Amino acid sequence: MSAAGAVTDGAAGPDAEFWLVVGTGLSGMRIVGELTESCERLLTGRYTVVRTDELLLGVHGGRLTLHDVGGRQLAAPAVAYARMSSAVLSTDREITLLRHLEAMGTALINPTAAVLACVNKFWHLQQLAVAGLPVPDTRSYADVPLSKVIDAGVPEPCVVKSVRGQQGRRVFLAPDAAMLRAVHGSLRDDSPYVFQRYVAHSHGRDLRVIVVDGRAVAAQIRSATDGGLTSNLALGGTAELCLGRHPAGEELAVRAAEVLGLGVAGVDLLFEPDGGFTICEVNVHVGWRACMAEVAPAVVAACRDRLDAAGGAGAGAGPGSAGGAPGPVT
Repeated sequence: MSAAGAVTDGAAGPDAEFWLVVGTGLSGMRIVGELTESCERLLTGRYTVVRTDELLLGVHGGRLTLHDVGGRQLAAPAVAYARMSSAVLSTDREITLLRHLEAMGTALINPTAAVLACVNKFWHLQQLAVAGLPVPDTRSYADVPLSKVIDAGVPEPCVVKSVRGQQGRRVFLAPDAAMLRAVHGSLRDDSPYVFQRYVAHSHGRDLRVIVVDGRAVAAQIRSATDGGLTSNLALGGTAELCLGRHPAGEELAVRAAEVLGLGVAGVDLLFEPDGGFTICEVNVHVGWRACMAEVAPAVVAACRDRLDAAGGAGAGAGPGSAGGAPGPVT
């Protein structure tokens, strides 16, 4: 799919008001297909699908520019929703693109600052805690050697996570500090770790709530099938749809998304013995199962509402955009 041409019969060209921005390698994913189908129904003639590997960013005459790889100048859209891979997301690449779009006047459903907060598991805990929302007692660090972090004291037992881990990977339960000392030399040190209070009552299960523009649109209880700690479906867990069964959890998830500034979020909650919930983490590039047919239409409807609220404002209207000044890239 090219930014310079129509994606489907109902899609607009490269100057569409709304862009579905898709990260490299994700174009063929089911979720992207569901979002595109919803765009066809709800944003006919107003959207296009643009891949991140089709866009060139620039500054010309002191103003920001966008071009496709064929050299055609593009106007930034009024509204955009980005589907990217958190596992490979880079400040030098994807985040730079999102910043560029925002600076050119594009309203992102998930703003750059919110995306950054969510890809680091400690960053969003900081914001949630300051807002007074329940999160596990956690310890992390900047560049202290891991052995000294352990010696200084960690919760026992504790859940250990890399701040950049994804889909339940690089997560394990450590019964005590002695075990951590025994294995810390085998842990990758490309990013820091967090050491969190172990919520035993929620071992192997959590409540995932998908929030779209301040509303819980889907929820599921995820459970590990092997007695393990993590219930992520990518690691073989099972899930049971449960929207409306845990209203307090759904309300907490909505509040978490609001605090972080996310229009679309997946909030993972841990079950506490008193019937309450603790926020485990918040995901910005949330996935959903094929049976959650209500999610993609809700996301696109939120995008349409943002677009309508902007009055179909001309794309690239931001103060740093180039308007019609520069021509094709040469």
